[in-house]
Amino acid sequence: MNKGSRGDVLHGILLIVLFSFSAFYIAEFDFVKSLSLSPLIVGIILGMLYANSLRNKLPETWVPGIKFCSKTILRTGVVLYGFKLTFQQVLDVGVSAITIDCIIVVGTLLLGILFGKLIKLDSQTAMMTATGSSICGAAAVLGAEPVVRCEAHKTAVAVTTVVIFGTLSMFLYPIMYRLGWLENLSPQGVAVYTGSTLHEVAHVVGAGNAIETAAVAKGISDPGIADAATITKMIRVMLLAPVLVVMSLFLGKGGDGGKRKITIPWFAFYFLLAIGVNSLLGEIGLSEKVLTAGRNFIGNIDTFLLTMAMTALGAETSIDKFRQAGAKPFILAFLLYIWLVGGGYLLCRYMI
Repeated sequence: MNKGSRGDVLHGILLIVLFSFSAFYIAEFDFVKSLSLSPLIVGIILGMLYANSLRNKLPETWVPGIKFCSKTILRTGVVLYGFKLTFQQVLDVGVSAITIDCIIVVGTLLLGILFGKLIKLDSQTAMMTATGSSICGAAAVLGAEPVVRCEAHKTAVAVTTVVIFGTLSMFLYPIMYRLGWLENLSPQGVAVYTGSTLHEVAHVVGAGNAIETAAVAKGISDPGIADAATITKMIRVMLLAPVLVVMSLFLGKGGDGGKRKITIPWFAFYFLLAIGVNSLLGEIGLSEKVLTAGRNFIGNIDTFLLTMAMTALGAETSIDKFRQAGAKPFILAFLLYIWLVGGGYLLCRYMI
């Protein structure tokens, strides 16, 4: 790469960095906080606004820098996400919760493929939408993008479905609890139900805290719903790595039954390694203050990198591409949502 090319790439990266800083600033607005919209979601919205306004007025030579953010920066962000998790968290919720998480993830992925075929949605969009619904929302969609190798607008569509239905659940679940619709579930069951079926970690935190407040108001002392829901959700996040490996093997088969080159998602293994390192850090005698400060530092960097990746994806997505996608991805997301809300409830009622 010559000096001029490097400069053009850096211009594209700098553009995404500036948008990402703006996303962090906007995410602190009270109205945005009330909707639990993370900088990642704000970033993709800003990127899409850019794609549909200024994109044609800036040099095309900046595009490689934008693509660098949506590819390389993306993988780095997914790996660092592992430092938010520990294997010890798995032990805190019990076998039933782990089993339900696994059923939800596998069931959502399989139903996503099945429903996608039934409504004649292209396999890439169906896979991305199902991955986002099954594991951890936008972060899972971003993790699957290098494996599925789909166009940027398909990734953006999948993320949009996650935002819509995840945000809906964040308000719906506390209402269901207050109305007594979840009274057949114990506090642990409510926590697992929330953590195993909501899309984003932020959605689980928001709904879990609201439900716990309602539980205390009903006279239940120390229900522990918020913490248990978050841990259940984090176990789903851990399933991202094995899902990506299986997905890579599945997508490595050609349509004629033959095999094509399989791309091993090494970043998924690095993601697991990051979880392992984070788990060990708590066992080697470091003070909790140092650990918390270190994890917060890495977490802030990771959130910024993922925001850059989301912004870059948005910058490659125009309204015309959304029109091309049509209503089918949203129909699929709705069908999966019914499974998550209804199927998840039945699983938690009879297994916990």
